[in-house]
Amino acid sequence: MNTIYHYIAGMALLIGPLTATGQSDESQIKDVMAAYQSGIEALSANGLSDLFMKDSEVFESGGVEGNFDHYLEHHLGPELKDFNSFKFSDYKITTKIELPYAFTTETYIYTIVLASDQREVVQKGVATSILKKVDGKWKILKTHTSARAKK
Repeated sequence: MNTIYHYIAGMALLIGPLTATGQSDESQIKDVMAAYQSGIEALSANGLSDLFMKDSEVFESGGVEGNFDHYLEHHLGPELKDFNSFKFSDYKITTKIELPYAFTTETYIYTIVLASDQREVVQKGVATSILKKVDGKWKILKTHTSARAKK
């Protein structure tokens, strides 16, 4: 019996901690980041604030944008209205978990089609984020994005 218990305990350590929903922390973190990406691709701010801590900080291409709600109201929200489409491609994410925090690095290419003149803008981007687990949920605490023209 002890052998079976040790085997199961060892497998749990290898697989990683699971929550009540059966998802590992890494899977939950990736889901949060994917939900943010999906909202932007849908050109919709609905539910995006729920992905962020109230005292979050957003940094973009050398600028301090404030907390996410401020960023959404003064920057991201108005931009989404100016786009006909926003699509991510070549997306990769890495995560490192050091409870109660997690650190992500995302790389991608994004393509925006402007509503005003249908001009296409293609950028290579990178984002680093710090998430914090509070009451069993992962939320974005800090995020920094930058981009440059794709060569």
